[in-house]
Amino acid sequence: MEVELRLAAGEVLCVVGENGAGKSTLMKILGGVETADAGEIRIDGERVEIDGVDRARQLGITLIHQELNLAQSLDVAGNLFLGREPRWGGPLGLIDRRIYRDAVACMRRLGLECSPHTPVSRLSIGQQQLVEIARALSLESRVLIMDEPTSSLTRRETERLFEVIRDLKRDGVSLLYISHRLAEVRQIADRVTVLRDGRNAGELALAEISHASIVRLMVGRELKQFFHHPVEAALPPVNTLPPESTVPVLEAKGLRLTKSQRRDIDFVVHAGEVVGMAGLMGAGRTELAEALFGVRPLVAGEVRLDGRTIRLRSPADAIKAGIVLAPEDRRAQGLLLAQTIRQNVGLPSLDRLNHFGLVARKAERELAERMRQRLNIRTPNVEKLAGLLSGGNQQKVVLARWLARSPRLLILDEPTRGIDVGAKAEIYSLVRELTAEGVGVLMVSSDLEEILGVSDRVLVMHQGELAGELPRERMSEQAVMHLATGGECVP
Repeated sequence: MEVELRLAAGEVLCVVGENGAGKSTLMKILGGVETADAGEIRIDGERVEIDGVDRARQLGITLIHQELNLAQSLDVAGNLFLGREPRWGGPLGLIDRRIYRDAVACMRRLGLECSPHTPVSRLSIGQQQLVEIARALSLESRVLIMDEPTSSLTRRETERLFEVIRDLKRDGVSLLYISHRLAEVRQIADRVTVLRDGRNAGELALAEISHASIVRLMVGRELKQFFHHPVEAALPPVNTLPPESTVPVLEAKGLRLTKSQRRDIDFVVHAGEVVGMAGLMGAGRTELAEALFGVRPLVAGEVRLDGRTIRLRSPADAIKAGIVLAPEDRRAQGLLLAQTIRQNVGLPSLDRLNHFGLVARKAERELAERMRQRLNIRTPNVEKLAGLLSGGNQQKVVLARWLARSPRLLILDEPTRGIDVGAKAEIYSLVRELTAEGVGVLMVSSDLEEILGVSDRVLVMHQGELAGELPRERMSEQAVMHLATGGECVP
């Protein structure tokens, strides 16, 4: 790795690149998590040594990690000031109650709407992400490094964060901003530095920043290769859908997720079709996906797979029927990080790899290797621990374990959150392959560009109910947001 980087006071420099390009390593070096093997770091023209996180903070550099690093047993205030709590004088050194007053001020700055007494474990992933950001802002750093800060935020939370960033710029704070969401890079960046294979691939000034120019420097491919459908125009679907009389892969009738739900949820997913599911955070998308996978019980309703009614009392029922789910939080819910790729891929298929009550290791290894090659999981062998892989490769392992089951319905919950452009393109290509084989895909995503580019139809959720359905010819960002914010569905 050999990278050059310069950052001016009050500037937002976006650093982009595929997974493995060196972004995280570079930021960890600047944040004191790792030590550089060579080169130098200068602040205000003077050479400095950063040999730890404390030293980085003394120099005014704070790193906000992409993966949440919170104490789940503590409340919000405790997490914001962990290790630097205000204390009363005296021998006991009790924590001063003003910690909650100070916490409220930090939370208000980001629009974090909860009590400072709330245990972090009760917060949504998006709210926990805001707690991480608020903690970093409370340090009053000169240089703030943000690694995928909006990966779990709603649009409103993201807009509020951008307002805070603009305020920080006016105060002279410099920001290094890593994001795979190229639309927000164009919105927030003053300059863009692109890394590839641990080296500088190029730099874009403000006037040069565009989606296509960033992608071209990152991976040498054009944007048009990424999606089924052009995002800029509503065109007929690429997939040839079956006639209405054909039995759908999935048919959901009269679903109710809660007793307070006012309207039933009804929809279908056909073979060879990608049905997108959009909505704001808290709209009930993940809850519906989990109900279809047997993670949470349905209050009412019927689920049919290939015309046959199935009971979903547990994920085992769903898997047996042919329904699989790649969850939103791949690290906490989708993988055993301390286990190998081989073990992760083989886990759902142990019933097929069982030989007289023992796992047939050779068959397990062959299955994992076959899936590694199919999904282009970048690793020397399948004995590598899943926790050591990049985000994009971890997501591929999650998909590999389910594709090994040859499912009829694949449910993807935020499938490209926190992964790079190249890995996204590979996942989209895989989805195209699966639909060509007749698999039905239900894809939950907060990325509207992704929803519009990949889906043949879009279901929009609002406050736990299905607000409407948009066919391909009526799909647009405005139409989706109209329904997601409570607007009426126009026939």
